[in-house]
Formats: sequence, C-alpha cells, structure tokens
Amino acid sequence: MISGFYKLAPRERLAIIKDFANLTDEEVRLLENTGSLPMDVADHMVENAIGVLPEPLGIGMNFQINNKDYLIPMATEEPSVIAAASYAARMVRDGGGFHTSSTEPIMIGQIQVVKLENAEDAKKKVLDAKADILKKANDQDPVLNSFGGGAKDLDARVIDTIMGQMLIVHLFVDCRDAMGANAVNTMAEAVAPLVEQLTGGRVYLRIISNLAVKRLAKSWCTVPKEAVGGEEVVDGIAYASAFAAADPYRAATHNKGAMNGIIAVVLATGNDHRAIEAGAHAYAAFNGPYTTISNWTKTDNGDLQGSIELPMAVGLIGGAVKTHPIARICMKILGVKSASEFGEVLAAVGLAQNLAALRALASEGIQRGHMSLHARNIAVTAGASPEQIDIVAERMIKERKVRVDRAKEILEELK
Repeated sequence: MISGFYKLAPRERLAIIKDFANLTDEEVRLLENTGSLPMDVADHMVENAIGVLPEPLGIGMNFQINNKDYLIPMATEEPSVIAAASYAARMVRDGGGFHTSSTEPIMIGQIQVVKLENAEDAKKKVLDAKADILKKANDQDPVLNSFGGGAKDLDARVIDTIMGQMLIVHLFVDCRDAMGANAVNTMAEAVAPLVEQLTGGRVYLRIISNLAVKRLAKSWCTVPKEAVGGEEVVDGIAYASAFAAADPYRAATHNKGAMNGIIAVVLATGNDHRAIEAGAHAYAAFNGPYTTISNWTKTDNGDLQGSIELPMAVGLIGGAVKTHPIARICMKILGVKSASEFGEVLAAVGLAQNLAALRALASEGIQRGHMSLHARNIAVTAGASPEQIDIVAERMIKERKVRVDRAKEILEELK
C-alpha cells in the first residue's frame, strides 16, 4: 500500500512507479513527454497523474450534413475507421448528403425513494408538489435558467425490485449546451430532502441517467445504388441490417460499427464517451430485446436508405471540452454552434461508419480494407523502420499472412 500518492508531484509519483514496475529510463522519458497536454493541466484533470496517453488524431472528410460541409476530427487507434467514414460520406454525398434532427437537450435526474409504506400514495404526493420541487431544483442554477434551460418537468413511477417497491422520481432538466451531469446531479441532490419530507421514505441515489431518451439525435440518408456498388450490394446491406435487427449477437457488432465513428469524435472533443456508449446500447434495448440503433432498407427504385437514432448527451462547455487544449482545437475545426448541432453531426458520423462496415461485409468482406491498414501496425510491432513499413505490409497482404511472426521473417529477409 502506498499512502499519500495523490499528494506527490507527478515526477515523484513516476519515480515510485518506475521502481514498482521496473521501468527503463526510456519508458520513463516517454511518460514524461506529455506533448500538447502539459503535465500541470493533466495533473488537474485526473488524480494520480503520471503522464499522457496520445491517440492518433485524424480528419473525417466529405461530410455534407443539412447542406453544410464539415471536417470531422476523430481520435482512434483502430485502423480504417477514419478512411471508412470518409469513404461512406462521399457515397452519401452523391445522394444529397446526410439529414438530421434532434430533440431538446433534456437530461434525466433520478431520485430513488425506498422504505415507503404506500408507494402509490407517495407517487401522488410527489406529483402534486411538482411546482415546489421544480422551484427548488431551479434555485440551484440561475445561470442555466438565464439561458433558457433548467428543470422543466418531473415524473414518478413505482418499480418492483428484489428489495421491495421503490419510487423513482425523474427530474427533466434542459441542459442547453452542456452535457449536464453536474447541473442535474446538483439539482437531484437539492430536491432529495423535500422528496423525503413529502413521501416519508428514504432517498439513497440522486444522480443523472445516461439513458437520455429525451435527448435524441437522428440522421438519415439515401445512397444511389450506383454510388454504393450496385443493386446487389444494396441487397446485401439490407439483408445485413435485417439480420442485425433480429439477432442481438449481430446487433452488438452492428452497433459497434456505428459507435466506432461516434466515439472517435467524442474522444477528440473531450466529451464523455463512456456516457455516450452506455446510452446507445441501453437505448438499443429500450423497447424490448437488444436490437439495432440504425436500419438500412432498399427503396422502390433500388437505392439504399438508412437512418440512425440514439441518445446524444454531449456538450460544448464544461469538463475536458474547455480544459484540454487539443479538444478545444477539435471543437474549433468541427465548428458546431450548439450541443444539439453537435449531437446531430455525431449521428451522421455514426450512420456513415455503419454504412462503410456493412458495405464491406456485403461486398469484398471486412478484412480487405481493414487489413491494409492493420498490416502497417503489425509491421511497426515487428520492429520495421519507417522506410520498411509499407514494404513489409504489402508483402503480408499479398501473402494473406498479416501476422507479427511473418512480419519479423520479412524483416530478416530484407536484412
């Protein structure tokens, strides 16, 4: 056990880690090289900081959304994601680009009430006191109210659990251009004593829900059959989509394909990618068995039509969005003016990424495009120099043996 680790300076922490893990001087040097995120900033962003983990940052191209062109900053370690999104966006552009819509930026704060004598009676008391509860919530954030946000409504429902009946109060908060976790949690905690007083029960949890079903973003598009590769490819994508909609094993991978793009943009802009991921997958199971967040069908004239809808709790203010220097630059590149516009752009990116994956699956197979980029990573892992990377990668792809052991053999042959 190491006591007071968080009180140490980053360099002192790193010295302890060096001894503990037997790090080399070179490994320590790499951890100390924080690049564009200064160590003093990183140290204030997380506890026990010892360094920074860089991710490749690229730009998704060709995106036309609601007749506006965007450059999409994307941070990801996975080969082919950015290239695939850009390729799909170009196909969609031939059909008029992406179209989007979104609901108001409403987040849900949950207040859990237990140990109730009569849960239904407690529910009625809460609903009857709606005005008082909303006033108490809005007293916590006059700034949010001044921008047109704040607690707008509430609801309550009784649920059965293994610990008995519980009353769950939902506080609906318009978060404007913030993701909203801090505002919603503060409001939920503030109204908890009043809820206890009204119901005679005990409040435990007072926290935001990441299943933001009132804060949805949607995107849709039509892709000409010629742009996607012909009517047979359209059929293949439609069949793949139908498969995923009916089968949770496939749906998980189908949805992951969409999230590849969304999470890359969320990460680049300093938003909470864990919240977005959790919300998307929970939404996929919101109305029953786990299914898809996107769907693709064939139109009467043989073109491809797709749409996606998912919770999109992102913000332009707060957290790492403003404190991380690269996140600030990425937001500037993206150029969105509101959290709602940001969410709609993310939905379009997800739809593009999903299209790219399905097109590959329905035509040449996922590995062809993916492996051409993955092979370069394998070459680097095997120890290839910058001049050798493409040579080794091309040999492995031609032989269909994209493996570290084969890369090492090729490097030996080159010597």
